[in-house]
Amino acid sequence: MKNVWIVATNTFREAVRDRVLYNLVFFALLMMGAAIVVGQISIGIEQTVIVSLGLAAISLIGLFIAVFIGVGLVSKEMDKRTLYALLAKPVKRWEFLLGKYAGLVMTLTVNTGAMAVGLYAALWAVKHPLVPADAYVFVAVYLILLKLALIVALAMLFSCFTTPFLAILFTAGMYVAGVFAYDLRTIQAINLNPATVRMVRAISYLLPNFQNFNVTGVVAHARGVPGTLVVHVTLYTLVYSAVVLTGASAVFSRRNLK
Repeated sequence: MKNVWIVATNTFREAVRDRVLYNLVFFALLMMGAAIVVGQISIGIEQTVIVSLGLAAISLIGLFIAVFIGVGLVSKEMDKRTLYALLAKPVKRWEFLLGKYAGLVMTLTVNTGAMAVGLYAALWAVKHPLVPADAYVFVAVYLILLKLALIVALAMLFSCFTTPFLAILFTAGMYVAGVFAYDLRTIQAINLNPATVRMVRAISYLLPNFQNFNVTGVVAHARGVPGTLVVHVTLYTLVYSAVVLTGASAVFSRRNLK
């Protein structure tokens, strides 16, 4: 695990030095500032507006970071020829992938935390002092971070066997399909034969169910999130990410890098 940690810390340092991340975080904080203005206009529902827009900004900006930077974690090293020098050392390919994954998740954690602080600052500016119910926002941010960690794993999987452009399309497609995974499970198709319906439902269980990570509506109305849901989503993310990263390692280990 020492090699994994070295790759992870180097990835984190490179991502922190990337000015694009700072621009994205600044844009998210700017959106939260706009949420304050909109919240003041929306008399009586200031908190709902601020929390909804703030969490949407965190999710959207995090999604961009997870997809675009996650896809480039492998291809960027290959283009710069630094991957060959790294793998020439006693670093296995799966250690390289796991280190890259951990480094980007660390970066997302820091950026998500910074945006969460901005969201709490917006809440405090509108309705200080904060109340215990505002802690539910932290739970929503945590679930967003879990969602982003899963998206990073998918982005790395696709980047191991295709071009960066196609990897971005595949990752975005998996995300959109995962958002509607539950709807596919409950589909009631009149014009489809039963075999097709069963196939669609079977595929929906293989897709990542991203609806489980969305508690914005509940938190925006100052309602709590069940602890069992948080534990379930955490375990779901760990298992699904582990399976995806295992597949990515298997593909990457067989890839001809010459």
